[in-house]
Amino acid sequence: MLTQVAEGVLVHESEFCQSNAVVVQGARGVLLIDAGVLDAELVCLANDLIDSGQTVVLGFSTHPHWDHLLWHPGLGAPPRWGTALCADTARERLSHGIDSRRFGIPDEVPLDLLGGIAGLPVDTVQLPWDGPAVRIVEHRAHAPGHAALLIEDRGVLVAGDMLSDVLIPLLDLGGTTDPIGDYLDALQLLESVAGDVDVVIPGHGSVGGADQVRIRIDRDRAYLDALRDARDPSDPRIGPSAAEGWEWVSDVHAGQRERLAERSAPGGTAG
Repeated sequence: MLTQVAEGVLVHESEFCQSNAVVVQGARGVLLIDAGVLDAELVCLANDLIDSGQTVVLGFSTHPHWDHLLWHPGLGAPPRWGTALCADTARERLSHGIDSRRFGIPDEVPLDLLGGIAGLPVDTVQLPWDGPAVRIVEHRAHAPGHAALLIEDRGVLVAGDMLSDVLIPLLDLGGTTDPIGDYLDALQLLESVAGDVDVVIPGHGSVGGADQVRIRIDRDRAYLDALRDARDPSDPRIGPSAAEGWEWVSDVHAGQRERLAERSAPGGTAG
């Protein structure tokens, strides 16, 4: 079911990790950001759009992780884009196929159109389409070529896998020498546009209002500062206060802390 969160901006929430697909209405069709995950839900989304007389004219993937690279034939065959680095990374990672078991991909996920995205020209800052102005805020947090999208005259920030109320910052521990620094830089970029944001949509978790944008930025920054200083973070997303069904996030935190300790040990890779 599509839920309107701002004028011309709707969200379809998946049962899988509370993933958010975002529909932005344009003059001649819709932009679909991070289309969704489970087959039945993608079919439902496609039918909802058809029933409302809307056609998908453009797809966009915020970053090159499998759950943000999916598509369904019912959505049509419009151009599907990501940043240049996102598209290159997705193509490289999928060049030898994908191991569903290793990545914990449910059987209900359609993989036939996985990763069929093209890269926008390097340094593109505005999404070229016939609809509301969409600013691309590219950074290196979480994954190479990650982009948040600011739908400027709607006051909506589509954050990709950042600014979640249930997920801690997930670091790109295998692809960068300074994952915490990259993430802090990204938060600074998002903070620079926060004054224009009335609605924040994370890749996973609850949609937040204007009051939530800075709260989530500050919470993520505090988590990263504690992680960098090898302190136990006081964060409601981990430990006993974690949301029901999200208890596993505490294990992710423990894994990140362990890997960062290994990187900083003698003989490890600094970061």
